[in-house]
Amino acid sequence: MSGLEVDGVSLRLGDRQVLTDVSLHVPPGRFVGLLGPNGSGKTSLLRCAYRRLRPDAGTVRVDGQDLWTTRPQAVARQVAAMTQDPGTAPETTVLETVLLGRLPHRRGLRAAHDEADLDAAVRALERVGALDLADRQVGRLSGGQRQRVLLARTLAQDGRVVLLDEPTNHLDVAHQLDLVALARRLAHDEGRVVVAALHDLGLAAAHCDALALLHDGHLVAYGDPADVLDPVRVREVFGVDATRVTTPDGHLLLDLRSTRTPHPAKDPA
Repeated sequence: MSGLEVDGVSLRLGDRQVLTDVSLHVPPGRFVGLLGPNGSGKTSLLRCAYRRLRPDAGTVRVDGQDLWTTRPQAVARQVAAMTQDPGTAPETTVLETVLLGRLPHRRGLRAAHDEADLDAAVRALERVGALDLADRQVGRLSGGQRQRVLLARTLAQDGRVVLLDEPTNHLDVAHQLDLVALARRLAHDEGRVVVAALHDLGLAAAHCDALALLHDGHLVAYGDPADVLDPVRVREVFGVDATRVTTPDGHLLLDLRSTRTPHPAKDPA
């Protein structure tokens, strides 16, 4: 089976069961949003999918090949992950950081980068609108700038599967829209598998081809955004009321309102 296949994955960390029998298949050319409240297992599932965590049960396959029977460097050539951890020293330059994405393509970890690596890094920075930051130190960037650099590092890795862990953190609205548009192009125009853990239900509903909803480590729904974001399910999982509107061009929009009773304002002393 081509694409990314998660088959019956369960994972326990310490005394907590974080994933239970999760199965989903993402074919090439699809942009899937991974949703769920904090602690639902989104990051853990992505870590299983890029070989950071080994499941206690189940299998993760890329194009039919079990990740845990494949050499780590070969996996890194296939699966590119944008994590929440920069993984670089603050004094490292942006260009040096993005070039780390080329490590899986080198003949040895100590091998110097070549012209192809440099070209790939420059193209990646151009795609995220951060080429002007190339000589800046990562530690001197804003949160939003750092997010774009981490995305560029992921793009430079050139994997056929692209996993994004909360990529819109720290980004302003314009850059959030740019990012999801780029994710869609990676899937639709380049035939990649793209999975992104997202918190913004409205953004996910409007731009993702499909949604996977996790709750307490269980996959409770996977499919078309309109089916997954059923108002009853949204209320049960997120504790918010959702009103759905479909635009003339077929996009799903959500109006979300908290179900919590607001605390009354206190009179000033």
